[in-house]
Amino acid sequence: MRRKIAILAGGYSKEREISFSTAKEVFKVLKKKYNVILIDPKINLLSKLKKFKPDIVFNALHGRYGEDGYIQSILETAKIKYTHSGVKSSSIAIDKELSKKIFKKNKILTPTGFRFQYKEELNYNLLIKKISKNLGYPVVLKPVNEGSSVGVFICNKSNVLRNLIKLRDFDEILVEKYIPGREIQSAILGKKAIGSIELIPKRKFYDYKAKYNKRANTKHVMPARLSIKKYREVNRIALKAHRLLNCRGVSRSDFRFYKNKFYLLELNTQPGMTSLSLVPEIARYINIDFNQLIEELIKDASINK
Repeated sequence: MRRKIAILAGGYSKEREISFSTAKEVFKVLKKKYNVILIDPKINLLSKLKKFKPDIVFNALHGRYGEDGYIQSILETAKIKYTHSGVKSSSIAIDKELSKKIFKKNKILTPTGFRFQYKEELNYNLLIKKISKNLGYPVVLKPVNEGSSVGVFICNKSNVLRNLIKLRDFDEILVEKYIPGREIQSAILGKKAIGSIELIPKRKFYDYKAKYNKRANTKHVMPARLSIKKYREVNRIALKAHRLLNCRGVSRSDFRFYKNKFYLLELNTQPGMTSLSLVPEIARYINIDFNQLIEELIKDASINK
């Protein structure tokens, strides 16, 4: 009898559409070998899991409630093996401020910044003064716990207020020093660094459209244009970050390379698996095809991690 795999897709986050795109690609692979269904956790998750009784859950969710430990804790309680990182690792990785503290403590460079919580009575002038005094401009504003560059703004003094107001719906954000330089992203599979890619966006930075819209024409350079020494260095840093957060399965670390130094912006425990996604592209370069990549994640599925 073929093993049963439930692919979780959609969910509650602002990355719902991308999650379905990931799930679609994963479904094509898994249906060849397994008994597979798609489940949107937004609709009767527990009853669907109870009815189907999967051996493994492939977590294709992105963003809040999918990669922040929430869905993982449900699967742990139900004692169902699942792919990607566990409860604690997921919750730490998605919290950009908390993960940055761990990186800094372990001598990994990351932009200076601070968490800001929106309140009913908010004095924007005081906040802007704090930004000017502590960080200077330009700065980056972004939600503390979203992915795919959702709600990310690069701001100068003239537009920071406008963008702060736009982000009120997120309740809390991270304000950090903008680091210029080149976009480098590194992938970890299992316990190994599998490579780093460079992105050259035509847009201001590698934002949501640059990631998921072919018409954005972001240039992908694989392997990243680095010396052998620097290429190995960024892979080592990504593996170190992966281990520090006790991640498993796969992760992708996002860097800026500036003045010959790598600055870790964030670590993603649920990287996309769409036709434009970076981890499959990095894997292909070292002869790991998409089928093999997904199979590695299935083999790594577990609980209590």
